[in-house]
Amino acid sequence: MPARWKRVVLKLSGEVFADTSIGFGIDAEIVHRIAEELAAARRDLAIEIAVVVGGGNIFRGMTGATRGMDRARADYMGMLATVINALALQDALEKVGQPTRVQTAITMAQVAEPYVPLRALRHLEKGRVVVFAAGTGNPYFTTDTTAALRGAEIGAEAILKGTHSGVDGVYSADPRLDPTAVKLTEVSHFEVIERGLKVMDSTAITFCMDNALSIVVFDVSAPGNITRALVGEPIGTLVSTRED
Repeated sequence: MPARWKRVVLKLSGEVFADTSIGFGIDAEIVHRIAEELAAARRDLAIEIAVVVGGGNIFRGMTGATRGMDRARADYMGMLATVINALALQDALEKVGQPTRVQTAITMAQVAEPYVPLRALRHLEKGRVVVFAAGTGNPYFTTDTTAALRGAEIGAEAILKGTHSGVDGVYSADPRLDPTAVKLTEVSHFEVIERGLKVMDSTAITFCMDNALSIVVFDVSAPGNITRALVGEPIGTLVSTRED
């Protein structure tokens, strides 16, 4: 089955990488499984894949700010956490034979390339996976917004937001708290904002709406779901610019 899109950005929260027994850190087996799926999808579907990783399994800027830290400083610490995750994913991808480049929004030449859009496009065209780290390089912005921004900059056709903890799409309410919550198979960006649905932060959703970027929300913790999402199987929720 062919891929639905030619170029995508996969958004992974840092918590996806966490050791489930303790809730933080990096579980090498999980990272390896995701790397294998990404490598297989890139090879079998001939699709260009960029990845944006969060850092919540190591440090969250918002958490630091609520505990009295300066918000900007806490956000920079969170950005550095995303670099650790990006390097872990790069290592796993390279070990399964998938050439990978990490580009960071904060310059750290010893460990990664600086983010340069044209260079990122060149890597993608050559069959490499590009992992974008360090967020946007600015405090007060989430990695959701980073995924939306990078997606627009590299001309991606969709953003795939991989969830975890068993939530397999967008629901009318939190299904872990409300047993009457209903899963939505398709919804518009405007509806997400109007109804306050939990997809991405409002800045990211508005940006995607303004730039006609579709979002697929799916459970990345289920083996094989990355490929299923890429070929367009209805395994999650599609957020698009559709009009009712």
